[in-house]
Amino acid sequence: MKMSKKADQHTNKINTKTWLEFIKLAAPRKGLIISLVVVLIIVAVLESISPIMVRFAINYFIKNNVTEGLALYSIIYLVIVVAIAFCTKYWLKLSGRIETDMSYNIRKMGFEHLHNLSFSFYDRMPVGWILSRMINDVTRLCETISFGIIDFVWGGFTIIVILAAMLIMDFKLAFIALLAVPVIIAITVYFQKKLLTTQREIRRLNSEITGEFNEGIMGARTTKTLLRERENELEFFATAEKMNRHSIDASRMAALFLPTVSILGMIVAALILVLGGEAYTKNLTEIGTIYALFAYSLRLWDPIRQVAGVFSELQAAQAAAERVIILLNEPVEITDSDEVIRNYGLQDGAGEKPWPEIKGQIEFRNVSFSYVDGEPILENFNLIIEAGQTVAIVGETGAGKTTLVNLACRFYEPQQGQILIDGYDIQSLPQAWLYHNLGYVLQTPHLFNATISDNIRYGRLEACESEIKEAARLVYADEFIEKLENGYDTFAGEGGNKLSTGEKQLISFARAIIADPAIFVFDEATSSIDTETEIKIQEAIENILHNRTALIIAHRLSTIKNADLIIVLKNGKIIEQGTHTELIKARGEYFNLYTGQFTIDTNV
Repeated sequence: MKMSKKADQHTNKINTKTWLEFIKLAAPRKGLIISLVVVLIIVAVLESISPIMVRFAINYFIKNNVTEGLALYSIIYLVIVVAIAFCTKYWLKLSGRIETDMSYNIRKMGFEHLHNLSFSFYDRMPVGWILSRMINDVTRLCETISFGIIDFVWGGFTIIVILAAMLIMDFKLAFIALLAVPVIIAITVYFQKKLLTTQREIRRLNSEITGEFNEGIMGARTTKTLLRERENELEFFATAEKMNRHSIDASRMAALFLPTVSILGMIVAALILVLGGEAYTKNLTEIGTIYALFAYSLRLWDPIRQVAGVFSELQAAQAAAERVIILLNEPVEITDSDEVIRNYGLQDGAGEKPWPEIKGQIEFRNVSFSYVDGEPILENFNLIIEAGQTVAIVGETGAGKTTLVNLACRFYEPQQGQILIDGYDIQSLPQAWLYHNLGYVLQTPHLFNATISDNIRYGRLEACESEIKEAARLVYADEFIEKLENGYDTFAGEGGNKLSTGEKQLISFARAIIADPAIFVFDEATSSIDTETEIKIQEAIENILHNRTALIIAHRLSTIKNADLIIVLKNGKIIEQGTHTELIKARGEYFNLYTGQFTIDTNV
């Protein structure tokens, strides 16, 4: 999937507010920044002393043909060199610490914030976009700031010290360099803008290439089964060719820029030598001064380029900074109010009142909900699920089954109406109160790259080994687990890729059971399990769900015949409800769905 150019647009102006906000969020230690600035100023001054030291040596030792004081001079020069080396090591260390601090702070904040964001955020934001912000953009931004401080402070003070020294030594000869400075700046800005435009396109194409690699890896099976390898290669090669072409253009411009600046610098240096030589013959200046001015004229252009480069980098990284800030400032749609936190706390016993025990009655009272304005999924929806009931929700795709369950679990909140559990409006109690009492088994479960034991324990971290094995036994997962080479200590792999889909479902089932929740949610939880195992799990479910409320989203209707209540949804409305027997006798929508599946199953 190609990345939209519009989504990767950049501004040509540096927004100071954006960078200050990013630095505030990154929260680098002020002491480190102050220390770095001080060290860089010292380096700028010490490095600029060298031509003055040589000037003194020429005018005093060489001109007068004396050696008196040479030892002291050598010691001072050595001290300066050692001090520069020490300061250089120190500013590299400080810069690295600042970059590391900022990266750590931003990513820690981002990780915490992403865990607090509501499901609706993940509905509209692809995983690749989020990862790119938190990995690529953060790395680049922190490097830009930490090394930008170095280039700006060192370059800025070096320019000031050099120009000041030149003007003090010989104003007329220094004026030649001053006249060239605006020209050099203009050339630098021109080339930096050209390079910036090309580099932005390179970064955009690099993002496309990353996305194509990701899709190629994730969709490898689909690609092979559809024989799309060659077409995918051609698409990838086209993007890679564009990036190659722009990279060559950038290299050419960089190759042209440096010689241009160097030639102008040499012209200025040559003029200083010519005019300085004439002044020397007229005894208007000293040979040491000419050397110092010549050396400074050659040194002046590099810090100018460094300072210009800082502004270009800030300009280029502006959009990345904005994207990271937008992510970190993304509002959390489902939050606990201050009153709720004060009354109940974020953990049981942390507030003024204890968390009420959940029995499991769920009521939808005049609930209206839509994912997109103007496209309602539920309107004035009413339903009461008694505590301990097993309720199956069926209907065609898009009928609102998953929406209903997600609202009951408070993964989303209704635009209108109330959802109550045991008579409590779920918004009047902490989210954690509900989540602690919720067991959710997905159709496509996610396992972590940890042992099977740890994946089951994820449902209740304090669970002991015997409890883990008992949970696995209840869902008949122990049979395949014990056949594995390392049993419960076998690693599931990334996303559980070392296990079959059915095995992953069994593990997630055990994970839900071990949490001992009051409310169970099964989202087509047995779709990838063979019929024999499914029958066993149905028996286990009946035992486990005793005195617990269960919501079952089912497409395979044979699995819900024993449900206490079956609800048939269509366009967000209940069109039928009752037991399996009652609905079959009614010969309505459920009868049509069930007999349609039964006919298919029989033919198979």
